[in-house]
Amino acid sequence: MCGIVGLYLKNPALEDQLGALFAPMLLAMTDRGPDSAGFAIYGDEVESGRIKLTLQSSQPDYPWPTLMSELEGQLGCSLEWFRNADAVVLKTDAEEAAMRTALAELAPEIRIMSLGQSIEILKGMGLPAEISNRFNLSGMRGSHIIGHTRMATESAVTMEGSHPFSTGNDLCLVHNGSLSNHSRLRQRLQRQGLVFETENDSEVAAGYLTWRLRQGDTLQQALDHALQDLDGFFTFAIGTRQGFAVIRDPIACKPAVLAETEDYVAMASEYQALAGLPGIENARVWEPEPATMYIWERPAA
Repeated sequence: MCGIVGLYLKNPALEDQLGALFAPMLLAMTDRGPDSAGFAIYGDEVESGRIKLTLQSSQPDYPWPTLMSELEGQLGCSLEWFRNADAVVLKTDAEEAAMRTALAELAPEIRIMSLGQSIEILKGMGLPAEISNRFNLSGMRGSHIIGHTRMATESAVTMEGSHPFSTGNDLCLVHNGSLSNHSRLRQRLQRQGLVFETENDSEVAAGYLTWRLRQGDTLQQALDHALQDLDGFFTFAIGTRQGFAVIRDPIACKPAVLAETEDYVAMASEYQALAGLPGIENARVWEPEPATMYIWERPAA
């Protein structure tokens, strides 16, 4: 049992309040996932030709300034970065492949949580309130965000095993449920060049979507294929650079609720996470249908 939440702002005037609106939603899912929590926030976008990475360490006192200096020397370019608790958000005009190679050589213990132009993923072990406070979630701004609270039932509680999972540029996924064919699907995707860092079935689901998008699918087409190829019970919330999507499997035994107003779209595993949002009393509130895609996207830049 886990909790998932998402908030997509249709009204840009609310972007300064994204974190403040979302933090209570994440905390409301504590009973569904007290072991670890995380979120993927979209905003503070870098211009075309640059990339933004979120790096995270399991060591709270990791020597980030030393690593940044070494990276600049090896890559031959300047880096713009800032630290947030045990994570660093790094912006650079270095090539993605060169950055990955340099990090693997200089700091193999560091994990790349996300990479793209907009996304930042921050997660860790502990109660959702601890994660929210650790990364100052309530002070963050952006256009949309998805989050997850985890109750580990089949694996150890680790930072790496917590959600969200990102397997492609600006793409991430959070998942409530379980996949029964993830081992076979993982092998299939690895033969297509996908690399997985954990044994979590949710990472396989994210990898599957990345693979479909690389084949030229739109997000809707990728999700349509997912309904055919992913076997199990799931509610997914997916974040992309342009927007936000929700889908449930054909049986839809995992809970979900959606709410939409002129200002936002919100989703959660339980309505209580939506109850504090402004204007919720006038929102259209409904349970997403089985095997039905719900997608909200801005036009591609």
